[in-house]
Amino acid sequence: MKNHKHFLFSSITLAVLTLVNQAQAQQTDSTAPAAPDAVAKEIQQVVVTGTASSRGTRRIDTSFSITTANEEQLKSASPSSTADVLKLVPGVYAESTGGQSGANIEVRGFPSGSDSPFVSVQMNGNPLYPVPVLSFFEGSSAFRLDDTIERVEVLRGGPSTIYSVGQPGATMNFILKKGSDEPEGTVRLTTGTGSLRRIDAFYGGKIGEGWYGTIGGFVRQTHGVRDPQFKADDGKQLTATLTRKLDGGEVTAYVRSTKDKNAFYTGVPLISSNEGRTITAFPGFDPLTGTLMSNEMRHFTIDAAPGKTLNRDLADGRGLDATVLGLEYEQKLGGWDVSNKANYFNGDLNTISMFTGNNPLTAAAYLAAANASYNKGALPTSGSMTYLKGGAVDPNQQVVTAGLWSVEKQLSSFTDEFRLSRELLKDNTTTIGAYFARYKSDDEWYLGNSHLMTATPNASLINVSLSNGTIVSKNGVDGNVFYAPVAAYKGDNTAIFIANEWKVNEQIKVDAGARREKQSLKATISNLKSMDTDGNPLTVYNNGTSMPSGSFTTLNRDDSVNSFTVGGIYKFSKDASVFVRANTGHTFIYFDDMRNAGTQAALNDRNGVPTPKVTQYEVGFKTANEYYSAYINGFYTDFTGISFQQITTTGVLNSVSGSRGHGVEFELAVRPVKNLQVTLTGNYQESEYRENPAIAGNNVQRQPKLQYRLSPSYRIPLGDNALKFYGTYSYIGDRWADQANLSYLPSYKTFDAGVLAQVGEHWEFRLAGTNLSNELGLTEGNSRLTGAQSSGPINARPIFGRAIEASVLYRF
Repeated sequence: MKNHKHFLFSSITLAVLTLVNQAQAQQTDSTAPAAPDAVAKEIQQVVVTGTASSRGTRRIDTSFSITTANEEQLKSASPSSTADVLKLVPGVYAESTGGQSGANIEVRGFPSGSDSPFVSVQMNGNPLYPVPVLSFFEGSSAFRLDDTIERVEVLRGGPSTIYSVGQPGATMNFILKKGSDEPEGTVRLTTGTGSLRRIDAFYGGKIGEGWYGTIGGFVRQTHGVRDPQFKADDGKQLTATLTRKLDGGEVTAYVRSTKDKNAFYTGVPLISSNEGRTITAFPGFDPLTGTLMSNEMRHFTIDAAPGKTLNRDLADGRGLDATVLGLEYEQKLGGWDVSNKANYFNGDLNTISMFTGNNPLTAAAYLAAANASYNKGALPTSGSMTYLKGGAVDPNQQVVTAGLWSVEKQLSSFTDEFRLSRELLKDNTTTIGAYFARYKSDDEWYLGNSHLMTATPNASLINVSLSNGTIVSKNGVDGNVFYAPVAAYKGDNTAIFIANEWKVNEQIKVDAGARREKQSLKATISNLKSMDTDGNPLTVYNNGTSMPSGSFTTLNRDDSVNSFTVGGIYKFSKDASVFVRANTGHTFIYFDDMRNAGTQAALNDRNGVPTPKVTQYEVGFKTANEYYSAYINGFYTDFTGISFQQITTTGVLNSVSGSRGHGVEFELAVRPVKNLQVTLTGNYQESEYRENPAIAGNNVQRQPKLQYRLSPSYRIPLGDNALKFYGTYSYIGDRWADQANLSYLPSYKTFDAGVLAQVGEHWEFRLAGTNLSNELGLTEGNSRLTGAQSSGPINARPIFGRAIEASVLYRF
């Protein structure tokens, strides 16, 4: 760790020298050589996320922290999922090891235990779903990458507390390609690890006078890096846009339909030693490519109630079957800049997946524990353990339990944001606007349904019977459904906001804004009872099954909050500036907070279920020229009233806490010679819990103090052709898996590399690999257990092993 701190300090020193060099270069800007096209585009890059005007602002002229990535930068990063794009963003750590969906995303200084409560995912400036997170849903799960994306903008903090959903954390805004006068078409074929087969296509251009359109999408199948013996990802997507040019503006309609099934990966067996500092492979289990899932358990049954069984398919995973319809309008009318963005989202985001339970143990130990519980006085070896497909289980065979859960979520929402901007005084622009969101979620959960299986890749199920006639496991099922709520939720959010931007002179610009927002939530949640589904006390695996009682609890809550932001920028020169920013923002309670409260009295207890509040301060520096670029900012965050939820093997735990954090983020690039670029991005932070005596002073869980990515690239022109070599060395520092700081997650590092060959005007060939060194790194421990997990066999979720992809693209 000491060496990595030295590396960080060296990076900051480089940034300071960059500032000094820039100051020295102010007098010679007019004689500097012309920048290459790519660098020129970076200097002139306009961003629209977080800006008052829908027309956007140059990135280098913004008084907030924002990262952008164009289509080629996205492809060079080889993201395994939408959430994995965030590895390009300093200050954000995305645990994308669950697959296409179900990521955990941590934002610097923002305390969260799972999912992504402080990350909002948008398309063309509209939230796909206005709530960033619910249990078994996080925003990136509702979006799939393809060749219809022009770029992504990721705003951290800043004025985002004022606009759109008012997200105080990170806003991830994907911008769709639009048609232009020059028609563009591409077809891309991709293959790779896991028998990947994918086709991407896109076409855009002019339809008629003033009319433009695009259409594109993908079809993809793969068994994945971790082969579950069935298709891990199987789906398709289609996106289309239609744009009409207007006098002083335009209107664009878009539609996206996605139908995708995605296996969801949780922990695998591993060996932990040295107080969790050393992680090694479990005997017979490759942690980089293995998964417990198998065809034997793919089609499973849930014993839901007397006479009621449900059939589920693990291949459905954490999938997406949804449609998005959007309309965006912007025009200058009589001195006013008018814009309106609206969208409608409707779809199913179900979770039919495996969730690991207790840590591995021998079959003999499992049988002994079963006798101690259900056959008291008998010998520990009394009874039998047999495979579902026949044959006795060796007493030394390592076994594990894992729940096969079913969570069905039907989501729908409508959002609309309207803005008016005008320069009422010279160099002083005022923006007023309103935001509205209406959304709902219909849920049906079946958690638990534990299965006993071998601790081997593509595990085999095990039956267990005791000598007194007790059946502990049947068809592999050794545990009941312990939580089975049925719920219907509805929410409305209405906000008004005002912002003012004042250009004091050519060097100084300041802005301020305020937002008033009200949220109203309603819920109808089933009350639960416990029953033995078959009336046989000897079949202990279904005794005490949770199920709806037939009665319901109705809950509702209204909250109103105020948010503020103020910032300013000072320009040293045309392409160098410093900024300061302060804001106060909020997140509201979510549907799950209502359910967890249980009663109206508990829900109305603002101490028990508070409205979270965050205060942030930032100071930053930005510059870009032909030879180098630097985007650096220091930050401080102060949180109060954050609710946490942990779903264990036996129930749901809830807590409330606050936190404080501070640190520095950096995006640096040097271009010492033509066609060579070396970038360094990352952050260092220190964040601790407060307010909750049980964890006060502990490090915020899952967030590394230090992380960075070093990425060199070199392009070799070859006449009409070109070769580009690129790679990335990533370092993720150590973290704690839990709030109690008992389960340690060691640091890890990875190496990715690729080569892109451009042949003439039409052809591109790409070969890329991720985690080429097959590094064993953990992104989470066993989140279904509490307490220390520091020695012996454990369950934890590692990063994916080496993966290779090759693609060929034809441009027409």
